[in-house]
Amino acid sequence: EVQLQASGGGLVQAGGSLRLSCVASGLSFDEYAIGWFRQAPGKEREGVSCIRSDDGNTYHVDSVKGRFTISSDDAKNTVYLQMNNLKPEDTAVYYCAADFPGYYSGTYYLGDPAHMDSWGQGTQVTVSS
Repeated sequence: EVQLQASGGGLVQAGGSLRLSCVASGLSFDEYAIGWFRQAPGKEREGVSCIRSDDGNTYHVDSVKGRFTISSDDAKNTVYLQMNNLKPEDTAVYYCAADFPGYYSGTYYLGDPAHMDSWGQGTQVTVSS
């Protein structure tokens, strides 16, 4: 059984930074697509960033480009989301999710949360103005 454990959320002032971590267990961490999604109160869950193992390509939605960076450490079965220059509109519960083996494009995965097979619990990110 695949398990994803997200952590690293918190309260930060606008302009600040946070790094989220997603640790995967119960699988062979060599073929995957792992993405970060977020859901703000009263809004639908939306894709934020995605990384694929087969080519290392990363994808970010326009609203976070230049501010967020997704990366992976395969030796630690961990994917990170470095979030810089945070804005109040980034406030949401952030979830990591995975698809195995992750052969589709990051755009495909970020376009619909239903394209992901496995989900971790969320971690709250709150950005104060």
